[in-house]
Amino acid sequence: MLYEKFNNHKDFAGADVFKNKATEKTDILKNLNPAFSVREYQKEALGRFYYYVEEYHQKQKPIHLMFNMATGSGKTLIMAANLLYFYQKGYRNFIFFTRLGNIIQKTKANFLDSNSKKYLFADKITLGGQEIKIKEVNNFEGVNDDDINIIFSTTALLHSRFNFARENILTYEDFADKKIVLIADEAHNLSAETNGKISKTEAEDRRNWENTVMRILNANSQKDNVLLEFTATARLEQEYPEILEKYKDKAIYRYDLKEYRLDGFSKDVRTLQINAPIMERALSAVIISQYRRKVAEKHKIALKPVVMFKANRVSIPKEGISKEHNPQIVVSSIFKELFHKLISELGEKHLKQQTAINDPTLQKAFQFFKSQKISLADLVLEIKSDFAPEKCLTVDEDKDLEQKQILLNSLEDQSNEIRAIFATEKLNEGWDVLNLFDIVRLYNSRSIVSNKPGPATVQEAQLIGRGARYYPFTLGEFTDAYRRKFDTDTQNELRISIFKNWKVFWFVRVLCRRAQYKKRLRSKVILKTVIFGRKVIFS
Repeated sequence: MLYEKFNNHKDFAGADVFKNKATEKTDILKNLNPAFSVREYQKEALGRFYYYVEEYHQKQKPIHLMFNMATGSGKTLIMAANLLYFYQKGYRNFIFFTRLGNIIQKTKANFLDSNSKKYLFADKITLGGQEIKIKEVNNFEGVNDDDINIIFSTTALLHSRFNFARENILTYEDFADKKIVLIADEAHNLSAETNGKISKTEAEDRRNWENTVMRILNANSQKDNVLLEFTATARLEQEYPEILEKYKDKAIYRYDLKEYRLDGFSKDVRTLQINAPIMERALSAVIISQYRRKVAEKHKIALKPVVMFKANRVSIPKEGISKEHNPQIVVSSIFKELFHKLISELGEKHLKQQTAINDPTLQKAFQFFKSQKISLADLVLEIKSDFAPEKCLTVDEDKDLEQKQILLNSLEDQSNEIRAIFATEKLNEGWDVLNLFDIVRLYNSRSIVSNKPGPATVQEAQLIGRGARYYPFTLGEFTDAYRRKFDTDTQNELRISIFKNWKVFWFVRVLCRRAQYKKRLRSKVILKTVIFGRKVIFS
């Protein structure tokens, strides 16, 4: 693999050879938002890229590279630096594409909205003594050659604009004399073979999408176009030989969740098993979430922890729902109604029942409430207020989509009071959130394809990785807000209470029932890679 060759290059050229190349390009670094300091592993990624473009003797044209980097590790900052780099190389036209529309909106804020807290560039971008503007465009005809011009598109729309006669059509011929940089986010969705068991129609769609992208890449007669792929889910394992073959000369950097956690930039992940009926498990998650909030308040840390309740059906199946609970099927809308009923009717007796559950985290939660003189009656009132219907968000319904997207993108804001999210699959990708601490898996089924974890299982792993993003804070001697704290302080209250990462695996909790899948999952490498390099048994 290409990244392994680059690893070997460091053995004789020096451990910092690539990082130094990134540091040397001060004109690029100074034009990034100073609020987002470039981390060492990001410098490593950029330095490898610069070395490949400028010095690597086996460089292929057109350039086609893939960055396999953990969710939350700042891939979009790498993209921003790449925009500036290629501008210096004479490129003015860029296409950013991905499968999901919500990622498009998020990335527009990253690249275009200087008022956004997540804007990635300096207030004023200056290269070669000239101020540079970043503009969204619909095509590259008549654009300003002094600007960075970006087309933002879903992959399906990009394919449609090139292949079907309509207004705003793009043609491959128009691109013959233009140098284009294509940036693919969540790039594993580009290839049919990377998606496990999908329908023939979807597989054909993805082959068509990929063919379109490759035709754009090869449209320039001088082979000057560039394709950069970014994904946290590359599947560069022996179980996927076709993926290894495809990316053997393209995967330039691999920085997975295991390394991300070891470097101290993520939460730590623990699975928590509570063998109880579904609504009792939901209440356990709410209590633990409130425990996290109260510990934060005690230490004067602003934190509003969010719980996600993950179902596996958006609507009722055609065969209907049996009167007896089927643990393999949970409809999100039905669970939401039951949850609101549970909260509205919550009383001290329900909390007393929770105190009898033999789980150490729940026990510590109730001990903490008692030590802080928070009575069960007080806790009932707090939960009813904090988890009221208006403070819960359903993402699967099509109404108020724009407002929902605003709420999802601002969950960390103090003015955002959302505490619970009901979802199925919409948030598996393209969701930036730091204060998601608990994921409650409501169903008891597993996806297996050819003795490998199937699409649903891999998507769950992706979602857990997304929840592993670290919630930044400073406290006393801990001045680095973005690094995990208390790894060695095993008795620290903040560590136990869910706070931002530490090796105790208290962070993203998956509350789930005993699975039939247990034996089959033990040997699967894909989840060992995704979940911080550990065997994780959902049970």
